[in-house]
Amino acid sequence: QVQLVESGGGLVQAGDSLRLSCVASGRTFNSDAMGWFRQAPAKEREFVAAIRWSGSTYYAGSVKERFTISRDNAKNTVYLQMNSLKPEDTAVYYCATSSARKSITTMGARDYQYWGQGTQVTVSS
Repeated sequence: QVQLVESGGGLVQAGDSLRLSCVASGRTFNSDAMGWFRQAPAKEREFVAAIRWSGSTYYAGSVKERFTISRDNAKNTVYLQMNSLKPEDTAVYYCATSSARKSITTMGARDYQYWGQGTQVTVSS
């Protein structure tokens, strides 16, 4: 059974940093793309960042230069380092994996097959 478990969320102040982790289990994910999405109250889920097994990355414009996605294939783990957090970054953050053979720059939420349960990030002003 495939499982993705996120951790690392919490309540921080604007300007602070957090690092989210997502551990995947159930099969090998080394060739998959892994991504982070987020959903704020009353808003649709939106893409945050994605990474290929090769290390190539892609970011949403709203987080570029502030967030960094990375992965440890040996640990089946993907990370999201979030710096200079803003109140508008407040959301539930989800990790997901995709076996789709597409560019990560063109992939949306429906291209990801497995999802975690999410971790809450709250940024106070």
